Amino acid sequence: MAGNENSLKTATFGAGCFWGVEAAFRKMNGIISTAVGYMGGSVKNPTYETVSSGQTGHAEVVQITYDPLKISYEQLLDLFWSIHDPTQLNRQGPDFGTNYRSVIFFHDAEQAQLARKSKEKIEVSGLFGFRKVMTEITPASVFYRAEDYHQRYYEKHGGRCGI
Repeated sequence: MAGNENSLKTATFGAGCFWGVEAAFRKMNGIISTAVGYMGGSVKNPTYETVSSGQTGHAEVVQITYDPLKISYEQLLDLFWSIHDPTQLNRQGPDFGTNYRSVIFFHDAEQAQLARKSKEKIEVSGLFGFRKVMTEITPASVFYRAEDYHQRYYEKHGGRCGI
């Protein structure tokens, strides 16, 4: 039995170009909705152009609404680690800048704990050759939804972004 609207949870991840990250998460059972946008910066109401300039401090992120009765936060973390290289500082593939950083924005104490535990596990696993994992784990802040043409872009246009 699926959870009701009151039992849904939010997760927010940055792992490079938000188009491909969103597409990867949308494939998972238990994901109710996704939206791409910006988080973690100092400018109100940023635009793609201002975020891309590197001057706002925002990361490109995917905000996910999920049903914890169908998918766990740990499963979301597993996908997050599998779709990018968290050992790269401020870049993914051909994309570089602070807006492409690897980041987990947690929404409660449980997510913070699970994210930190997951990062520690990844660091000692050898999955990334024992390189330092650069992923930030930080409290969620204001989410600014990206412009409409970015929403589900990968699905609509077959966009590529290096993941």
